[in-house]
Amino acid sequence: MAPPTAHPETFARAVAGLRSVTPRAEIVLEEGGAPQRLAPYTFALSATVLRDDDDVATGRLILLHDPAGHEAWQGTLRLVTYVTADLESELAADPLLPGVGWTWLTDALEAHQAPHRALGGTVTQTMSTRFGELAGPPAAGDIEIRASWTPVGEDLAAHLTAWCALLASTAGLPPPGVTALPEHRPAGTA
Repeated sequence: MAPPTAHPETFARAVAGLRSVTPRAEIVLEEGGAPQRLAPYTFALSATVLRDDDDVATGRLILLHDPAGHEAWQGTLRLVTYVTADLESELAADPLLPGVGWTWLTDALEAHQAPHRALGGTVTQTMSTRFGELAGPPAAGDIEIRASWTPVGEDLAAHLTAWCALLASTAGLPPPGVTALPEHRPAGTA
């Protein structure tokens, strides 16, 4: 179904709120194509989290709008996200990781005062070990957070700020204003 050419005001305000946010320097946002079959109106952002010029996490946030509403959404707007990051194998094997990953999302929404309802999702942790012709680095792991929620209100700036906080937590970035200690200190320093 091809969306109509004019966007409803609700959708236009929601997109404007998403576009109004400037994330922290380590997070690079780009607008991209959104799936068209999920709702009459869609908008998508992709994110890459950089640490020392390395990609350490990626994500995608999709805004869905159905002016007729959707019973499962409990509203007319829905945010859907996918965030993934590579982890050290010890952390990826931690049985508490899924609960911690979900808390990163719920805490970010609360801390950034992003009111919502109908929040649901999954946190998946995986481990990979290479063998044979693919043998190489030691075991590696990753975390994937998939979630969706219905924002309360049409200004989605707080929701994007919360999503950026989720990306930062997943990537292991220190909170803004905190400098990470170097992993190796020169000999003779305390």
